Amino acid sequence: MKQVNVGICGLGTVGAGTFNVLQRNLDEIARRAGRSVQITHVGARRDNPSCDLAQVEVSRDIFDVVNDPDVHIIVETIGGTTVAKDLVLMAIANGKDVVTANKALIAIYGNEIFAAAEAKGVVVAYEAAVAGGIPIIKAIREGLVANQIESLAGIINGTGNFILSEMSEKGRAFEDVLQEAQALGYAEADPTFDVEGIDAAHKLAILAANAFGVSLQFDKVYTEGITKITREDVQFADELGYKIKHLGIARRTEEGLEMRVHPTLIPSKRLIANVDGVLNAVLVFGDAVGPTMYYGAGAGAEATASAVIADIVDIARDIDSPGLVPHLGFSSVTKDLPVLAPDEFTTSYYLHISVKDEVGQMAKIAETLSLHGINMEAIIQKEAPDDAELVPLVLLTQPVKERQMNSAISAIEALSSVPAKVVRIRVERLDS
Repeated sequence: MKQVNVGICGLGTVGAGTFNVLQRNLDEIARRAGRSVQITHVGARRDNPSCDLAQVEVSRDIFDVVNDPDVHIIVETIGGTTVAKDLVLMAIANGKDVVTANKALIAIYGNEIFAAAEAKGVVVAYEAAVAGGIPIIKAIREGLVANQIESLAGIINGTGNFILSEMSEKGRAFEDVLQEAQALGYAEADPTFDVEGIDAAHKLAILAANAFGVSLQFDKVYTEGITKITREDVQFADELGYKIKHLGIARRTEEGLEMRVHPTLIPSKRLIANVDGVLNAVLVFGDAVGPTMYYGAGAGAEATASAVIADIVDIARDIDSPGLVPHLGFSSVTKDLPVLAPDEFTTSYYLHISVKDEVGQMAKIAETLSLHGINMEAIIQKEAPDDAELVPLVLLTQPVKERQMNSAISAIEALSSVPAKVVRIRVERLDS
């Protein structure tokens, strides 16, 4: 059986990790693939000192790798969505299979890229684009193929999970933990994609497409970050028996598909609530199998390389007859499953209301919620310090449509006794 030649474009963290793991495990990988898999060409603006490039061709122009007639599989690890898109489309046009770890590229341009790949009869594999080393795409697309997926919920951004874990465990402020995350290399100098939920939204769009057989629809993912989470809310959640996690949630309902990324209260006893630090976890509910959870390193050089190389091996095994598994797991894409607008979401809510220290305020708020068809489930009412003008009132509601909650919050904020904005965090029990 012929040797499969691999070209790597980009020699940063993931590219270098892929190079080193593949070189280190060449014999084991050959046994699994049924043929030799060799890196023969690397494209990078500069060498990476962690990689011994003595035995491979090196180009400073990454497009030289794509145009190398001897390379069969292109590994794209340059990131971004401009040059990377051009690179991947050129590789496809040249009849080469592609492996990428680029979640933004797949989430935004995946529909176009997959159409081009199918027309050319090649494969674009992207296991490493979601949850690093956790094989969640393969689990949903292949391992759970017998199931109708009902919902999934995931901690799919390690930076946000590290921040919330530190706030929960040590009572630290968001800004303080963010600075540490940047110092440790968990967060970029501009952490917007992580803390505002954009990175998680890219990944959720990919997971939802594989779980529900819909096209990639990143632009329809409701996205909310963690920058407004305070120590007080973390502490109140703990008193109520919950932890706050930044989740990506996709759920099939009778009305359509929910796709949302936001801070979420989860019962502390749930396994996923106890996934801390920079680790990732995805909980998937299938109609036949029930709940299954996938947990591990969501980033890092070798963890992500593990997923990249798994895709390389899959392609190498079927290099002469690619495309046995559809790119998004379904031979045909469902076009009649609408994505719900945020005001159509149904969930429970945590409300933190700062009220004036006056008699009867709890009754007014309870009446306002009742008028909007909202039932309370739990309440925390603190005594005000001697010099305080406002008292914190915290409550949990039963499930309700978001539009009802929006109206109720507007009505509460209009009360003369509520001078501050109401803090609202969604609640998911994740038991079905």
